[in-house]
Amino acid sequence: MSERVPQAQPELPETVAVSAFAIPSSNGSGPVTSSPSSLRRAILVNLRQRGSMSPDGLATHLGASRTGVLQQLHALEDAGLVSHQVEKHGVGRPRHRYDVTADAQDLFPADYDGLALSLVDAIAEVGGDALLDEVLAARRRQLGVRLRDRIHDHLIPDAPLADRVRELAIMQDAGGYLAEAIVSPDGTVRLREHNCAIFHVAQDVGACCAAELALFAEVLGVDVVRESHIATGDRSCTYRMEPRPAEGWPPTSSPRAPATG
Repeated sequence: MSERVPQAQPELPETVAVSAFAIPSSNGSGPVTSSPSSLRRAILVNLRQRGSMSPDGLATHLGASRTGVLQQLHALEDAGLVSHQVEKHGVGRPRHRYDVTADAQDLFPADYDGLALSLVDAIAEVGGDALLDEVLAARRRQLGVRLRDRIHDHLIPDAPLADRVRELAIMQDAGGYLAEAIVSPDGTVRLREHNCAIFHVAQDVGACCAAELALFAEVLGVDVVRESHIATGDRSCTYRMEPRPAEGWPPTSSPRAPATG
């Protein structure tokens, strides 16, 4: 429980704080408190917009029962999304006031795609395609170091290609790509990504996908053939790995990340 004790604020019972985030997505009709999940969303939005509130104040704003609001507040608190402080106000029982925590931030709308696209446009405006290519190449090098480090730390030298692709899939999955490594009966190894974590950027900037292909080829030391592509309408991005028999692994130019600590 936080030690901060906020100043009391008027509950403004004649208005209700509602945003698109708080409206149920099923059919767009009915009150925002029509289900436990929509009530939780409405509670979070009101706390974000108005600051700390008491259960009674929230119930009045949302047209919900105090018992229902308390149940959802307790659930949100158990999840670490809200916290409460005890506010003393003279004689009588102290009042509990609830507010959102920093962990709730990810539940609110964000515009990371818009930021990324605007940054790409700004880079191109400042330095043209040449500067954009340099930036993407720098990002590819950074990701390459991380991927090589993971493979180096988790696999023996000269590990089979399938094992290396599995480690790559783990990294891509952690990045939001819903990735998996697939080994066919004939031994062909593929990486399949069921989600594009940079979908809107990839649609507008084809160089991002080209950089990803180059990254996989450099890290794995193989030729990479894209067989399907989410940005062009396919259900997944699928990459077939084709070994280079004349070359060993790891590639000779495989820098390690500098030690930290």
